[in-house]
Amino acid sequence: MTPPRLPEHASPQQMRKALVRMRLELHRQELHYETLRLTQPLQQVRAWQQRLNLRHAPLWGLAGVTLLGFLGGRGSGGLRRWLRQAGPYVPLLVSALRLFGTPRSPGAAPPPGPPPP
Repeated sequence: MTPPRLPEHASPQQMRKALVRMRLELHRQELHYETLRLTQPLQQVRAWQQRLNLRHAPLWGLAGVTLLGFLGGRGSGGLRRWLRQAGPYVPLLVSALRLFGTPRSPGAAPPPGPPPP
């Protein structure tokens, strides 16, 4: 932020205007900084979704939050026990999400199964 240029003999009114402009610029910069700090977790989640290459990432996230809500609804002990039991299966789940979440190329063969009617 550069200070405003004032004539050598600025009137008190011009100096007040310059002071108000400086305050507004400082407030704008503070808002910008706080907005970046508040949206940083959202940006991290978006980057995580892109790294996993999930097609329906918002639906997976909603399903995960719902599942955690049901499991943790009876107190923190239930959630803690569930996390301890489900911990070893997280890498398996991540690799399954990567496998089923990758988009197929247009020239790829269709998955095996019954032909469409």
